[in-house]
Amino acid sequence: MYEDVRRDEGHSPVEAPLRLPLEFEAHYLMNQQAWHEYALWFLRTNDRAEQAVHRVFLEILRHWDALLGESDLQQQTWAILRRVVIDEVLGDAREQLLAMDSGIGLYPALGKLPQRQFDVITLRYILKYDTKRISWYLGITPSTVDYHCRKARERLAPVYRRTHRTDKEDTK
Repeated sequence: MYEDVRRDEGHSPVEAPLRLPLEFEAHYLMNQQAWHEYALWFLRTNDRAEQAVHRVFLEILRHWDALLGESDLQQQTWAILRRVVIDEVLGDAREQLLAMDSGIGLYPALGKLPQRQFDVITLRYILKYDTKRISWYLGITPSTVDYHCRKARERLAPVYRRTHRTDKEDTK
């Protein structure tokens, strides 16, 4: 009634599970529930939160040896969680902006910004974060935050200028 799944050589086609470092397993068990709750609060659905936390732990596992050398493993892995969740939230915001109508084309223009510029503009002008906090969240220097903000404003300037021309400019 059951099909024999062993190969001709008598071996099972299923590989043994990947052996994870014991410290990694302990880190997973210590953090999984709290991290899932954090992701769930931002991402709103259990499936999306599970997928995000899974991606976080895969990234942590890929860099496990280097992370063990860091002075604060918990802080470093929390930063990975935060970045993954924020990337998801900002991706959702981008999609929503592309679908919104501001009457002047600002939202679609925001949605078309390069990723870093979009992130910086969203964090600075929508969430009202200062440069230092944005720098910390995105893992870039404050001067890089300012650079991306300046470049984003340059890209958005034509949209702003089109809607704020004076009557005199419109008659030209």
